[in-house]
Amino acid sequence: MRALLVFALVLVSCGSAAATAATPTPRRTPAPTLSVTTSAPTASPSPTPKAFRYVAIGASDTVGVGASDPRTGSWPARLAARLPAGTDYMNLGMSGSLAAQAAREQLPTALGLQPQLVTVWLAVNDLNASVSASDYAIALRSVIEPLVSRSEARIFVGTVPDLRSVPAYAGTDQAALLARITAYNAAIGALAATFPGRVIAVDLFTGSGPLVSTITVSADGFHPSDAGYALIADRFAKAIADAGIAIR
Repeated sequence: MRALLVFALVLVSCGSAAATAATPTPRRTPAPTLSVTTSAPTASPSPTPKAFRYVAIGASDTVGVGASDPRTGSWPARLAARLPAGTDYMNLGMSGSLAAQAAREQLPTALGLQPQLVTVWLAVNDLNASVSASDYAIALRSVIEPLVSRSEARIFVGTVPDLRSVPAYAGTDQAALLARITAYNAAIGALAATFPGRVIAVDLFTGSGPLVSTITVSADGFHPSDAGYALIADRFAKAIADAGIAIR
């Protein structure tokens, strides 16, 4: 999988700063006089509201590989369209990214954008590369922990879907595959439990197996199709709404 596009959206490299008005300078008055007239102080303008900012971190399935138009058909783009009007959105996903790579290549930009919402879906490439569940947990923590400590973002982390029905895994040992998926998802859940209220695991596994079909998987037999990305966006949207963030 190769890097597609980072949505230099727009979303996310613009930041709005609150405007502050200069304190009015008192007028000098000649002395002595019987009366002094001073001008009324100028009213300070109201601060500019800070835009709600959403950043997506991930790999090719975050970029939207397999969608007819990744710019609008990726699951983060679909999710962004359901967030409050005026939301800034940037997709930092890079095809082929492992969790450890995302910590080096995507996290610094995400932190600089100071988002209020971050989605992270980094697991399948690590799983395919035979990264152990314990090493994966360490790598994922290196992405999540700085977001918790250095931003105000709520962070939603996608789990690994049931890949056993995905055509690309047809020749694999299904029991071994399920065991690895289960271990990865346990690591994601444990990390979320470490930061209650700030990090939320988004369950992409439960009930996902029966949803796999030629309609929801793209022609490459691995990445989601438009229909598949819509289902993923729905899962994230529900988790975000359940956490109290407005969803349209």
